[in-house]
Amino acid sequence: MHLSENEGIEGNTFVVTGGLGFVGSALCLELVRRGASQVRAFDLRTTSPWSQHLKNNGVRCVQGDIARKKDVEKVVRGSDCVFHLASYGMSGKEMLQFGRVDEVNINGTCHVLDACLDYGIKRLVYVSTHNVVFGGNEIVNGNEALPYFPIDQHVDSYGRSKSIAEQLVLKSNGRPFKNKDGNCLYTCAVRPAAIYGPGEERHLPRIVSLAKLGLVPFKIGKASVRTDWIYVDNLVLALILASMGLLDDIPGKEKRPVAAGQPYFVSDGSPVNTFEFIRPLLRSLDYDLPKASLAVPHALLLGKFFSVIFTILYPWLNQWWLPQPPLLPAEVYKVGVTHYFSFLKAKEELGYVPMVTPREGMAETISYWQEKKRKSLDGPTIYAWLFCVIGMSMVFCAAYVPVPLFTATGLFFFRSMRVVRMVFLVSTALHIGEAIFAWHLAKRVDPANRRGWFWQTLALGIFSLRFLLKRARK
Repeated sequence: MHLSENEGIEGNTFVVTGGLGFVGSALCLELVRRGASQVRAFDLRTTSPWSQHLKNNGVRCVQGDIARKKDVEKVVRGSDCVFHLASYGMSGKEMLQFGRVDEVNINGTCHVLDACLDYGIKRLVYVSTHNVVFGGNEIVNGNEALPYFPIDQHVDSYGRSKSIAEQLVLKSNGRPFKNKDGNCLYTCAVRPAAIYGPGEERHLPRIVSLAKLGLVPFKIGKASVRTDWIYVDNLVLALILASMGLLDDIPGKEKRPVAAGQPYFVSDGSPVNTFEFIRPLLRSLDYDLPKASLAVPHALLLGKFFSVIFTILYPWLNQWWLPQPPLLPAEVYKVGVTHYFSFLKAKEELGYVPMVTPREGMAETISYWQEKKRKSLDGPTIYAWLFCVIGMSMVFCAAYVPVPLFTATGLFFFRSMRVVRMVFLVSTALHIGEAIFAWHLAKRVDPANRRGWFWQTLALGIFSLRFLLKRARK
């Protein structure tokens, strides 16, 4: 396509479902920058890390549930183009909430399609996933000619539901509006790779938190495994180009939009091993990946184990106190099996070329995470927590709980109950003293987190204090 950079954007009204999310907010801001008359960010949340910035830039934030048809109709009415980004179940505990996944990804997409047809919205860009064709089999430089992965063979509800939704969207291309005015709905699907960038909510925060706690004991798969990633700005560019590809008033292409009914793979174009991709980020945060690797079949067994455990805990999956599962079967395939795709079709038909290189994108991402770490409470791995909490509890029980097992354990190590009690009292005094010192030091070094430093050091002693001392030296 040879269009101006703001073709089909200036003076038009856009709806972005999932608009308060990481990609949605970036897309809303870019639409505003390119001259859209109104941008509506539709989201279940009322606030997000980007909501205030969106409002400051004139984006209209509309709260609603994509699974409620009336909410969708209300926000879509009067718009010129819809970007459908809202989804559920991409990673972690969400993947196991099967009912909500279908409710959002399938029913919600049906509501968007119906609203577009009811209110004469000509353009619908659907954000899909490469999981519609990938289900664990190796794919090297795949393209859009690949068949959909069999619906009944998907290992996760997210991939299955997104596949159904994408097929519904593409089959709705060319459907006439219900007002029978001679116009019709044009649709296309963009299939992005794993998304990264400053503020990304899904992949990197989980990886970083696990690495911080020392809960990444091994890599998965062979070092030769490669997958695609896409920087957020590149994805936003692809989405905007896709919306231009649905315009039906381009000279020479009247009523024949180039992107109508088409899927497109998009990425940075540099497939890489996932663990090597994130290594620079983790090293910049003073974390690292282990050298040991786990074969995919063994990792799958582990993933299935956690899947069973967390499925049993289904009623509590939304509770804050229940941690994310360390690993699930679909995630094993994502990082342990080669699958990457060519964006040649998007380049030839839409003019898509990544404008941010992986090196530049990772540099921006590292800067963001370093700043985030500087502002947050740092601490040791889970093993230090277990050592201190269990150790102090055992010494207390040995000293003051009249249970033969505890008493015998204390006497085995310290020979007399007097020494056991003295060890506990001295340890407690040291923890209290270190916590008070941490409070005063944090008032100077990290005042925003001084309370956190106090309580963490009270529990962990020197294991916590050494991180604060390191920050003070910087």
